[in-house]
Amino acid sequence: MKQTIAGIIPAAGLGSRLGQVPFSKELYPLGFKADGTPKVVTEYLLELMQQAGAEQVYFIVRSGKWDIPAYLGDGSNYSMAFAYLLMNRPYGTPFSVDQAYSFVKDKTIVFGFPDIIVEPVTVFPRLLQKQQETGAVIVLGLFSVAHPNKWDMVKTDLDGSVKTIIPKPEKSSLTMAWCVAVWSPEFTEFMHHYLQQIEPQFIVGKLMEIPMGAVMQAAIVAGLQVQSVHFPEGSCLDMGTPDDLKLAIKNYS
Repeated sequence: MKQTIAGIIPAAGLGSRLGQVPFSKELYPLGFKADGTPKVVTEYLLELMQQAGAEQVYFIVRSGKWDIPAYLGDGSNYSMAFAYLLMNRPYGTPFSVDQAYSFVKDKTIVFGFPDIIVEPVTVFPRLLQKQQETGAVIVLGLFSVAHPNKWDMVKTDLDGSVKTIIPKPEKSSLTMAWCVAVWSPEFTEFMHHYLQQIEPQFIVGKLMEIPMGAVMQAAIVAGLQVQSVHFPEGSCLDMGTPDDLKLAIKNYS
């Protein structure tokens, strides 16, 4: 039986790193489509998910970011079905992603960040192929980055098996970071129950936020197989800061 592929896009952030902008950062215009109309940053990720064969995409938004569904619509323009879910627990990206649990728990997930532009366009098919070949629960797309303190850094074996994920280290000798991923229902289930276990620490204020990389590291510790594909020819550009936005405008406009 063919596994249904669904995309999850966390779009609940405040966009505070960019300062004040008159719309959600996920709708920042960067370049143009083939028909000459403006292209917003999230559409780069949607194109990647199209290449993966995603039939559905779940956006997690916060109250007030209604310009996202107003602009992107129901997905028919992208040959996919879109759904918009409201962020309920403001404790980091994993909690946002978990909002989609009841809708995607039996699906293969393709995941990325809407403010990070990733190349090549074949990134998700290659991750899915690696997952099929290895049976891994998670497969990460790895890219060389210049500033480890901005990324979840990844240590691997020679065969691509992921040994350690270190979210935004102050200093690191590691050179590869992950910014896209695919995972099986096993990780969706693991994350759902793991977040339930640690949520009380957030409620009482012992913890503030948790990144996706920390939950993936917990999965590694629990014995789940995590694999990776390195894209030495690829790139990942986070346009969420003013300096990187300037570079994105230069490269894509």
